[in-house]
Formats: sequence, structure tokens, C-alpha cells
Amino acid sequence: MAMLLRKRLEAQIACHVTRCATYAEAEALLAHEAPALAIVGYDLPDAPHGEALRLLVDKNIPTILFTTRIDPLVREQYECTSLIDYFLKDTPDAINNIILQVHKFLCDRSVPVLVVDDQRSSRSPLVEILKRQNYRTFEASSGTDALKILMDNEDIELVITDYQMPDMDGYRLTRKIREVRPADRVRIIGISASADPLLSASFLKAGASDFIYRPFIAEEVQCRINNNLETLEQIRRLRYLAERDPLTGLYNRRAFFEASHIKLEGLHGSGGEGSVAMLDIDHFKKVNDTYGHDAGDSVIREVASVLSEIALRKKFLTARFGGEEFVMIFTGMSSEEVHEVCEEIRQSIAKIRVIHDETVVTVTASIGLARIQLDEGIDNNLNAADQMLYMAKGGGRNQVFSDRMFLVY
Repeated sequence: MAMLLRKRLEAQIACHVTRCATYAEAEALLAHEAPALAIVGYDLPDAPHGEALRLLVDKNIPTILFTTRIDPLVREQYECTSLIDYFLKDTPDAINNIILQVHKFLCDRSVPVLVVDDQRSSRSPLVEILKRQNYRTFEASSGTDALKILMDNEDIELVITDYQMPDMDGYRLTRKIREVRPADRVRIIGISASADPLLSASFLKAGASDFIYRPFIAEEVQCRINNNLETLEQIRRLRYLAERDPLTGLYNRRAFFEASHIKLEGLHGSGGEGSVAMLDIDHFKKVNDTYGHDAGDSVIREVASVLSEIALRKKFLTARFGGEEFVMIFTGMSSEEVHEVCEEIRQSIAKIRVIHDETVVTVTASIGLARIQLDEGIDNNLNAADQMLYMAKGGGRNQVFSDRMFLVY
């Protein structure tokens, strides 16, 4: 079992693993080394009663217990800050669950969680549970403070809030959070020492994702925290698959239209200036016919990489529109600035070199650019950019053609 764990951990997480077969070996290792994480069995040949677990807990080493049984010692140690989880050996997914827990502990250290309670003595146990799992924690002593922290930290994924607070109760705080953060972006767990059995239902109807009554069991709280954050991660994965083109990783056509409507609404509200561009890889059919579709796919990925890198730097929206065609929306830039960005894209694509069967494949791209007309929908603005693209291709390809040229001449 130890050899299997070591092999999979080193392969899947790329971490260094040291195996100690006995209590004595572990004690000797810990005398001169402090590992980032320990996985320990409950029964060892020279320590059959959990002595190895106590050794790791005493030295405050973050520990995962892998055992065939759970006794009061394990429950007691679970309340401490170093035993982060335990898994039973006879469960089918034990090895996979351990690897997931190790990955989360070593690699996913930045998940931010906000704990809201006006009593520090009530916040501290929750914060300790979160820190044990390596979550990044924020603390608020009131609903007002919590809303400010959320506003300043948009990456917070989980809020754990008490019910009874002086300025606003947790029920009202939950409703205010839901006004700006939907459940697929932030999970909310209500918590209370109230004896009211209907309080949990009230929280859930207000928009909470879960509810816990005090006094709570640390193990249950950790499970609920993990389950809610895993739900968010699954939603993110599904959203990514729904929004992204599988070949390039850029937004797909459907996601582009959804995002573009938001962009246009923002321009309507601000009265700002925007532009839309269509890009087409020149003579792409010839690439497929000459070198095959694998080479064509490589070219599309390289073009998408250029667009992704420049979009990240210049802050514009881009998507694969279909086949060898791509689309871009620019806001907050003048038409001259957008033309310069498109020219940078064109020049970068011309530098692409794809090696296929010892042959160097090169491509160029044509770009059509049009200023956004706020009184027109996205379809008509795209049609305008498409007309500019048609003129870029008719004028010899490998160029940027913009409607601002009509103003110049």
C-alpha cells in the first residue's frame, strides 16, 4: 500500500516522498527533517496503538491518517490542528481520495474563505479548521465588515456566517450577498447556536448553500466546507467545458455572444467607444489540403495562442467563431489604438512557424475592423466587421482593413 501511494503521489503531484516502515524510522527522520505533510497508518509493527499518529501530532506535522479503524483517539486528535483528515483502508476510493487531499493541501493553497461572527471566540474554531486545510482565511466581526471584505476580495469562494450579529443578522447578510454574488460563484454556510429548527430552512431560502447548528463537530464542518468548495470546482469545470472551444481553449461562439451583450450594455451605460474585429487565416484550406488536418489544427492552436496572449495583455475579448475564423471585441480604446493592436496580431501570426513532418508551415491572417455602433445589435456590428474582412482579403490578404480608412480618404 505504501509503495502504491508513493508511486502515484510522485507521478501525479510531482512531490518527493519518503517512506518510513516503522515508528523508529519515522522518529529518526523527524529528528532532523520536518515534512510538509505526513500520511500515517494507525498500526505499525513497533507502534500498534496509534503512537505514530501521536508523534506527528506532537510535532505539529500536518497529517493524513490511513487506517482500518477509528477509535476515540482519532476523534480526539481530529480536533487538533495537525490531523487534517483520515481515510478508511477498506473504502473503494481511499487511495484516490488521499491523493486528492494531498493535492489540495500542497497545491490549492489559495482558496479564500470568509468567516463572519461578532464573537472572536466563535470565529477562532472555524478559522483553525480552515487553516488546517490550508485555506486562506478572512475574518469579519459584522455583516457590514463582511460586505466590505467581499467587495475588496472578489475571489472569495465561501462565506461562513453566524446568525446573531449586532448590525445585521446572518439571514439578512446572506440576502445581500446573493444580490451581487450568485450561488455558482460564492457558497454560503449559515451557522448558529439557536434552538429554532426552522432557522436552517430560512437560511437556505435566503440563498445559503448549507447550514450548521452549534455546537458542531469539527469533522462535520470540514466535510461541509470541502463539499461546498468541490461543488464550486465542478461548476467551474462544467462552465469551462460549456464556454470554451475544445481545440483552442478560447471562448466558443455561444459564450462570445453572451459576453458581447454584456460588453455592449457597458458601452451603452458609459457612452464609451468600442470596436469589433473579424480575423480569418489566409488560404487555410490549402494548409489542410497540403499538410493534413493535424497540421491545420496546429496552425489554429498557434493563432489562438497569439490571440490569447495579446488579449490578456491588452484586455479585450476574443473567441473562435468557427473553422479558421476568430472574433474580437475591444472597449475603452480608440479606433487608432485598436488598429495598432490588430496590426500587432497580424504581424505576430505572420511569425508563426509550425513544424509538420520536417516541413515548416507558415500562415498569414486578414483582419476586418469596425467601430461599434451602439444603436445596432451585435449581429449588425459583426456584419460590418465581416465586410471589412472581405475588403482586406480582396485587397491582397495579410492586412488589417478598418472602417476608419473611409474617414481618412
